[in-house]
Amino acid sequence: METDDPKEESDNSDNEVTILFADISRSTAIYETLGDKKARKLIYACLAILTDVTKKHNGVVIKSIGDEIMCTFPMANDAAAAAEAMHRALESPDEITNPPNIRIGFHSGEVIKDRNDVYGDAVNVASRMADMAKQRQIITTGKTVSELAPYYQARTRCIDRTILKGKRGKVNIHELIWEQNDATLIVRRASSAPVIKSRLKIRFGSQVVEINDQRNCVTMGRQPHNDLVIQDTRASRSHARIELRRGKFYLIDEQSSNGTYLLTQEKKSLRVKHDEVVLTGKGVIGLGSDITSDSQDAIHFKIET
Repeated sequence: METDDPKEESDNSDNEVTILFADISRSTAIYETLGDKKARKLIYACLAILTDVTKKHNGVVIKSIGDEIMCTFPMANDAAAAAEAMHRALESPDEITNPPNIRIGFHSGEVIKDRNDVYGDAVNVASRMADMAKQRQIITTGKTVSELAPYYQARTRCIDRTILKGKRGKVNIHELIWEQNDATLIVRRASSAPVIKSRLKIRFGSQVVEINDQRNCVTMGRQPHNDLVIQDTRASRSHARIELRRGKFYLIDEQSSNGTYLLTQEKKSLRVKHDEVVLTGKGVIGLGSDITSDSQDAIHFKIET
């Protein structure tokens, strides 16, 4: 059964709102890098900026939960506008050095209002959207997309169709594209082939990271909160990432300025920009510039099964 069926939508009422969660990405790494006092000050400053954006877009801040803010909006369009503004507000704020990325999820539905809080299935779904989002992403449901103005609908893409806990049938998951270059991103359907458990080891200098069933994503870039920090002016703040999806490892470049370079074990060279490619065997990755296996900035990877 398709839970995005319009027949399941209820009439608008005082209890129909759009719930949005904005979460500061990799907050644990921020605390480890900066220490408790500086990290807490940075996160509080970020939450203050997100709060201000919420109010400017007709929203109400319900509560802050650690490194996350929960708010409601009267209309889905308000939430979409606020989500984009939140990302942009943290791009280069005057009061923050090295601002972190955020991830955002929102969903429209009826809620139970109790004093200054809201509860219900719609809140749980919105929270799940935020959990599914990667840094610099905005994720929502097919139902919510149907409530957006054509301007926003034209900038969404369906990225998954899955079952959410407590929901009947599958739900369409959409990304709202807020960065202009992301409009050229090519989305490939996942293979239906059997999933083979494997792991990928990444090495950059003394930094070594492994992607496996317990850790399915590694980010790379100039920003200090990435898993692999590349201090090179040719690398973007959040340059690229590698994801494990259904037994395959994907190199994803969504927003870099100079592209990501891949050298395979067959010595085939490939430039990936605002696209994704499946990694196989072993090879070398370069952020923002072509590389060889001996390059100082080479990121080495190897897949083991």
